Amino acid sequence: MKKTFQQLNLSNAFLFAATLEDPETCQLVLEIILGTKLPKVNVHAEQSILVSSDFRSIRLDIYASDEMQVSYNVEAQNDDRKNLAKRSRYHQAEMDVASLKPGDDFNDLKPGYVIFICTFDPFGKGLYRYTFEERCMECDMGLGDGTRKIFLNTRGGNDGDVPKELVHFLKYMEQSTDEYVSELTEESIIKLHEKVTELKTWRRLEARYMTVEEWVNDRVVVSTEKAKQEAKQEARREAKQEAVFEHLEEYGHIPKHVREVVLAQCDLEVLKRWHKLAARAGSMEQFEKEM
Repeated sequence: MKKTFQQLNLSNAFLFAATLEDPETCQLVLEIILGTKLPKVNVHAEQSILVSSDFRSIRLDIYASDEMQVSYNVEAQNDDRKNLAKRSRYHQAEMDVASLKPGDDFNDLKPGYVIFICTFDPFGKGLYRYTFEERCMECDMGLGDGTRKIFLNTRGGNDGDVPKELVHFLKYMEQSTDEYVSELTEESIIKLHEKVTELKTWRRLEARYMTVEEWVNDRVVVSTEKAKQEAKQEARREAKQEAVFEHLEEYGHIPKHVREVVLAQCDLEVLKRWHKLAARAGSMEQFEKEM
């Protein structure tokens, strides 16, 4: 059953991005994740949750930077599409391009963190947190490029290896309720829940969420229907190609170049014409001449 806006957990990408658009809340979450206090954080809201006026694009990740000019990309992930490693590489590249102006020295590149908060285990090791840095394989020496990629797993099992605050935060991602928070003592998560609760009362944000949901659902329906049509078209194309080959086999061995040309042809009308030609050509040579 579809959840109402008020029933959403923080793991919902829309609510997560809306919550972290607030700089203080974004800083709070980053401090929980990194386990350290940060200088004042600025959120680049124009790149986070805005939907374009023609509804052709949507971004549900958060870009932030602090006064020390460290950049952060934070994103909630609910679907395991097996592409997070490459996705993290792409986000890091985006941040690097944004931070380095034309004429700047490469040493001016600012440190960057790419952070994914997943409601699944991205690497199957049962950890709450996976942290990656570039290192030399021969001598385990850090590259020193200033980048770090952190993958968080809300369903980890190594409670004794990570701060309790982080474990409770990750559990909160999927249990953003008064009941769950009532059992916690961490002021940071209580404050985060107060912000989430406040956002759920904003009618304008709820309307925005409904618009995005409708747009996403429409895209899914269109995408599914398109995939079905493409599958039918592919099946018809393959059937027609096979029909051409069946007639040509009556003339002996089908040359490789002829087979490749037929397989490369996607136009059904052309394949229909070749099918008729193969039936009446009388020889492979005649078929090649007229095709």
